[in-house]
Amino acid sequence: MFAIIGILLVFGAVIGGFLMEKGHIEVLIQPAEMLIIVGAATGTLLVANPIHILKGILGGLKGVLGGSKFNKGRYLNTLKMMYQFLNKVRKEGLLSVEMDVEKPKESSIFKNYPDFLGDHHACDFVCDTLRMAITGGVEPFDMDQMMELDMEVHHHEGSLPIGALSTMADALPGLGIVAAVLGVVITMGALGGPPEEIGHKVAAALVGTFLGILLCYGVAGPLAANMTKTADDHNSYLHVLRVLMLSFLKGAAPMIAIEIGRRAIPAHVRPSFDEMEKSCKNQAGGAAQAA
Repeated sequence: MFAIIGILLVFGAVIGGFLMEKGHIEVLIQPAEMLIIVGAATGTLLVANPIHILKGILGGLKGVLGGSKFNKGRYLNTLKMMYQFLNKVRKEGLLSVEMDVEKPKESSIFKNYPDFLGDHHACDFVCDTLRMAITGGVEPFDMDQMMELDMEVHHHEGSLPIGALSTMADALPGLGIVAAVLGVVITMGALGGPPEEIGHKVAAALVGTFLGILLCYGVAGPLAANMTKTADDHNSYLHVLRVLMLSFLKGAAPMIAIEIGRRAIPAHVRPSFDEMEKSCKNQAGGAAQAA
């Protein structure tokens, strides 16, 4: 939501300032210049990137426009879910959660948390780690190494669409110059015409440069920067799950493991200990009543 507001503010401020200086808005409406710049930028994006990165860009832009999913409520629900899961392991053993790990969508625990199941990277991260724990024979240190490797691969893949969009943003001013040069070529061919026509063509050429710079620094660049922050948020979420599971595998009690995970949550979205404890106890009480 804030990304949309920001983009509207960028265009509103630029156009508003132009109108305050007695500019004519119709001069800025140059469909041909827009076609050259946006079409060429899209073409370079298609040439330079395979389909999975293009899908990643679309998914990243959708995430940016929808706002961050990793708020305090998401983290609190994750802590509640893991507390319930770890309590089941402590009481019934690792084999009791084998089906939860193998088929998380059918799990009596995970199915209550659609946000977690909808995040297939996080779901696979948890289930793959616990599957190895159930199999046995893997030391906590080695488990931590596997989780770290998994996070590094995921973070690298998440950075590829960001790099592609940033590259396109860097190309936009140059493509704006291309549009401007084409406008100058057209202008040179009309030098024998009336001054008004020449002036209009020169203005159209300059608008090409203006649009390229504006789209770079006012739209594409900020969107890529926001996608970077979204990728970092997801990596932070996986880190919380990592330290939480590792603590439990090292022998920590469920509540201690949950508290260690809470301490790893970024400060601006971290629930307090009282919020976490109250939420977990209420969930534990509800589970006992259901039993």
